[in-house]
Order: sequence, then C-alpha cells, then structure tokens
Amino acid sequence: MCVDFYNPKPKSTRHFSVESLYEIRETNHFQIQNMADLLNVVVAQANENLTGNATNSTGKPPSTPEGMAVAYGSLVIMAILPIFFGSYRSVNYHKEQKPEKMTKKDAAMFPIMASGALFLLYIVFKLFSKEYINLLLTGYFFFLGVLALTHLLSPVVSKLVPAAIPNISYHAIFKQGEGDAAQYLINYRFSSYDVVSLSACSIVGAWYLLQKHWVANNLFGLAFAINAVELLHLNNVVTGCILLSGLFFYDIFWVFGTDVMVTVAKSFEAPIKLVFPQDLLSNGLSANNFAMLGLGDIVIPGIFIALLLRFDHSLKRKTKTYFHATCLAYFVGLMATILVMHIFKHAQPALLYLVPACLGTPISLALVKGDLKTLFK
Repeated sequence: MCVDFYNPKPKSTRHFSVESLYEIRETNHFQIQNMADLLNVVVAQANENLTGNATNSTGKPPSTPEGMAVAYGSLVIMAILPIFFGSYRSVNYHKEQKPEKMTKKDAAMFPIMASGALFLLYIVFKLFSKEYINLLLTGYFFFLGVLALTHLLSPVVSKLVPAAIPNISYHAIFKQGEGDAAQYLINYRFSSYDVVSLSACSIVGAWYLLQKHWVANNLFGLAFAINAVELLHLNNVVTGCILLSGLFFYDIFWVFGTDVMVTVAKSFEAPIKLVFPQDLLSNGLSANNFAMLGLGDIVIPGIFIALLLRFDHSLKRKTKTYFHATCLAYFVGLMATILVMHIFKHAQPALLYLVPACLGTPISLALVKGDLKTLFK
C-alpha cells in the first residue's frame, strides 16, 4: 500500500488493493476462510492508496485546490466509516458466533505470504497480457462484490420487501465426509428476502461490470471493507502488533525498495479501492480525474481497531476510550500520509504512518490508565 501520484486514463478507475478479497458468506469456517483470502488480496495486491493530481501523458491538467480538498476529504470520511461500522458489527458477530481468529503464527507468516503473492502478480503481469488477466479478475470480483453487498444490505432491503411476499427460510449444506469427520464446505442459511436482496445488489454489479462507474466501485469497496473488519478477528492485541509491525516493514520495502508494488498497482484492475473525482465540482458525475484509497489501508488497521472496541466492551466501562482514541489516531495518520505525499511529490507507504499511530495510541493510553497487562492479555 503506497501513496503515489498517478492519473488514470479518462473513464478508467484503475487501481486496486491486493491479493484476493473474499467470498462473503454468513457462515463459520467457509466465510472466515474466504475473508482471509480477501485480506491477502488487499495487502499483497500492491496498491497506490492515495493518488494525487499531477499532469500525466494524457495532458490532463492539475486539479484545483478546491477539487482536491473535496476528493481527499471524501476519501478520509469513506475510510473511517467502514472501520466504525465494521467494528460495531464485529462485536455483534463475536457475540453471536465463535469466529475463527488469526493466531500469532498466522500474523507472523502473513507479510511473507503477501510478499509472495505480490511478486507472483508482478511476474504474471510481466508474462501475460494484462487485458485478459483483468478480464478474469473483473468477473471474479463482480461475484464477490455482489455477495459482499448483499451481506451488508440484506437487513435493509428485507424491510422494504412488501409483506405480500412470504419470507421462506432455506438452508444450503455441502459437506465432505460423514459423522464426526465431516467438513462443511458450505453451510449457508438464507431466506426468500435474501434472494430479493441478492437480485437488487446484482443490478449494482451489472452497473459496475458494464460501465466501471466510480459510484458502483465505491459501493463494492465499502462493502468489502465493512465485511472484512466485521468478519476477520484477531485473537489478542499481541497478534495485532505482530501483524501490523510485519506489514509496516512489508509496505516500506515494496514501495521504496523495488518497483514491484507500483507496477502491479498500475496493472491490476478491481474494485478493491475507494475513488473520488477531483474534478467533481466542474464535471459532476461524469468526472474522471480520480484520487484513490486502497482498501488495505482501511482493513489492516480496521481489524485491529475492531479488536480494541471488543476490548473496551470487555472492560465494562461506560466509555469506549481505546476505540475512539485509536480511530482519532488513524485519522491523524491518514492526514499525515496525504500531507507528506504532497510535500515530497513521491509515493508513500501509508502503513509507515498508520501503524505507529494505531499501535502507539492504545499502548500509551494503557500505560497511563494502568491497563497495560489487561490489554496484552
């Protein structure tokens, strides 16, 4: 994940985040495993997180200060909202089910696996035509995006369905083996109202598939981010520290040490980013000069901040001090990333600023409040 200056060609929203997002399902192992795959994509899939506005080979002029302020302000808001809502959804999900959690070993191995996936994508784009690769990826993420959006909006859409339509429950099971050795590959409960929601979200998917419009892209991106923060759980703060610290060095190396991340970033097309036009004030919804934020810089800190909200609940205090303080630190880190990018006019690894902010804040706060031992338990 890096911050860089890059203007996509007109009517193109090229950008991404990394490795392979997940297949959203409301079931235990099947759902969490696919969410983990998604997170791998978000991280390993090299992304230019925030793209500034600079003149490129297309001759596109720089954006106005007002347009850039609107674009970056909107991206910051869209980055905070998935963390906020996803964190509260993770609390409810944790109470209702026993989700699989990332262990210390998983966290330590993740940057290595993400690096391997990133380099593999780099080789693939070097050897094969990126048009055909992106065609396959578009279909894949269309399927995942519709499922993610359905999972997120199903409760809302269900309330809008006329009462004349009966709400019939279904249970889809696909398992391997019998008895105690059986493994459930699919264990999915849904209703006829969920089918209506799926149909409605498929319209958004078709819109994205046909036009790649930035609004449809953002709907998919927000759905991916909220579901990832909700469903991906760390088992404790130590695991979170290991994960974020590893990705801290991962981000710095692949941005400053090689051209791999930027190359993959410019080649990979998928709705694994949030975009907002910098020329919206002048061109309206047809604007095409985009600033972008990769989902990796939302999901990675987001799952750690969600853990802190669950920690606040475990303390049974009236305030959610750790959650709110770290959300504020995330905001400050994101603003620092944008500021440094514009000062030095060079790609910046966003986790270079976000990780110290998100780790240092709760640890310092725990020292002051005397909760350090409890925090690390």
